[in-house]
Amino acid sequence: MDVRRLKAEERFEADLISTVAFHMRMEDPEKRREESLKEQGTSEDWGAFAEDGRMMARILHVRFDTWLDGALIRNGGIGAVSTLPEYRNAGAIRQIFARLLPEAYRQGEVISTLYPFNHAFYRKFGYETLRWRNDYEFTPATLSGYRFTGTAELWKPGDPVSAWTELYNRFAEGYNLAMRRDDRRMLEDHLKGAYYRDRKFGYLLRNRGRAVACLIFQDIRHDPAAILSVEDLAWDGREGLEALLGFLGRFTADYGTIRLFLPSCLELLSVIRCAQAYDIRQTARQDYMLRVVNAQRLLEILRKPAQARFVIRVEGDGQIPENNGSWEVADNAVTRTDRAPDLTVSIQALGQLAAGSVSLAEALYRPDVSLEGNRAALEATFVRKPILVEEHF
Repeated sequence: MDVRRLKAEERFEADLISTVAFHMRMEDPEKRREESLKEQGTSEDWGAFAEDGRMMARILHVRFDTWLDGALIRNGGIGAVSTLPEYRNAGAIRQIFARLLPEAYRQGEVISTLYPFNHAFYRKFGYETLRWRNDYEFTPATLSGYRFTGTAELWKPGDPVSAWTELYNRFAEGYNLAMRRDDRRMLEDHLKGAYYRDRKFGYLLRNRGRAVACLIFQDIRHDPAAILSVEDLAWDGREGLEALLGFLGRFTADYGTIRLFLPSCLELLSVIRCAQAYDIRQTARQDYMLRVVNAQRLLEILRKPAQARFVIRVEGDGQIPENNGSWEVADNAVTRTDRAPDLTVSIQALGQLAAGSVSLAEALYRPDVSLEGNRAALEATFVRKPILVEEHF
């Protein structure tokens, strides 16, 4: 089996594999072929080939920067993981990961993330699930306790996006795994689309001229009442969140249901002002997985208490052996050591702990986490942290 990066002219064939695997429809194959020849820059395709030269499987690998404990790190996003039915169970995806992940390590990535179709499948490659957001459903009347008295600006194609980008980046910097955006990404990945045809709308909310919140929502036709589904959002402090809730509360005559997501660290049921919070339905989302690509760099970036010093042993990384072993952590210095570990973790558990999806006390319920000493320093380091992801790849 041959595994390698794909050439530009091979990307269309890779797209055909994903079209088959994901039951998608390709409306205009020739247009898609032309587009695939122009794609370059922040993403690359990997393919596995049978002995006769036919492409068996592909993985799309996207590069971007995300925040972790206040620092921007290089994140690799895994998508379009697909194999033609006639080649399944032949290990093609495993072989691609075996080449792709070590290369990501050499290219300076710190973590890799993906949206899984099956958690157990990706754990085999070092990934672990995160609880990263909560979804809520409620009627607009639930927000009757909030009033937005500022100005709401409907975004229209051709309008500038810099105010959106600046507001989002101020908001996102406070959340682990949130992607840093530029104007191009804001426009092409979020504010794009035929708004009136697709029933998609974006609003920038201002108080006294200052941008305090923004949201993009999809209008979903539904019987007996339409649904307002928030697809993207950002806000600035309590003022911004209250502006967002007050604006959504205006739609009592338009929608029967509002779908709103919030980071998992912010429980709407705990902070909302409404007469009947029991009417709010909440669903926890854990359809995002993280893998540590460079354990040493991750431990250097990790926010730690002053004077913290401990030894952590990482085990079980079958794709990137450089991550395995014992690391002595002292402030921002992380070095290999032969000292006995205070904490032993699998590569999967390290990702959860570093991102802040679980605390150390929670992680100790995992069979692949073992605490031997220095509990106070480790408990102060591995705490729950704000996490939010708003990107798709």
